[in-house]
Amino acid sequence: MLTVQGINVYYGAIHALKELSIRVSEGEIVTLIGANGAGKSTLLKTLSGLLKPRGGSIEFIGRSIVSQSVQAIVKEGLIHCPEGRRVFANMSVEENLELGAYLQSAGSLAEDFHKIYDTFPRLRERRKQQAGTLSGGEQQMLAIGRALMGRPKLLLLDEPSMGLAPLLVQDIFAIIREVNQAGTTVLLVEQNAHQALKIAHRAYVLETGRVVLEGDAQELADSDEIRTAYLGH
Repeated sequence: MLTVQGINVYYGAIHALKELSIRVSEGEIVTLIGANGAGKSTLLKTLSGLLKPRGGSIEFIGRSIVSQSVQAIVKEGLIHCPEGRRVFANMSVEENLELGAYLQSAGSLAEDFHKIYDTFPRLRERRKQQAGTLSGGEQQMLAIGRALMGRPKLLLLDEPSMGLAPLLVQDIFAIIREVNQAGTTVLLVEQNAHQALKIAHRAYVLETGRVVLEGDAQELADSDEIRTAYLGH
């Protein structure tokens, strides 16, 4: 579904991604783990068109998306749920969700709202409430719901558990698994490596802009190197 081959990405003179290559197959959850500054969020921004690589290739469902606009990439079905939730605080839950569907036909909105509210019952309860008054966990649910309103083929999730209480973290990861089982492929960036590896099929470990390890998520979770560096034991 997604093939990234040998991309280099810079912030000015800073070389953030170095000859980086990954792949994501349809139906998978693939997670990217690594320390802060490893390049995980930079990769997601590059895939969604917010940053442009110098060289290398990015193919999504068999077509190059390197030169495409952000809007064109969204239209292709590659949708980014960014770090920090980024909900529109002064708009209602329902209005935030509707914005996520701006490229969808008006006739499909009712069905999409129904699916999102079934996945996130709390959002149904809060649908007329201003997004800025929601709890952190509810805002994260809204951010994911808004991305799903765009009907992604591949959902890019950046740090969905950041700042959430442990019980809410479990809820969010259960929802990610449910979304995947319903047919959405997921590329997940997550500091909580333990939870990410538990739900992922495969994983890549990034260090200073390079892939240093890749493989089956469970095998990586069981490796002494990963357990020491990222799982705290």
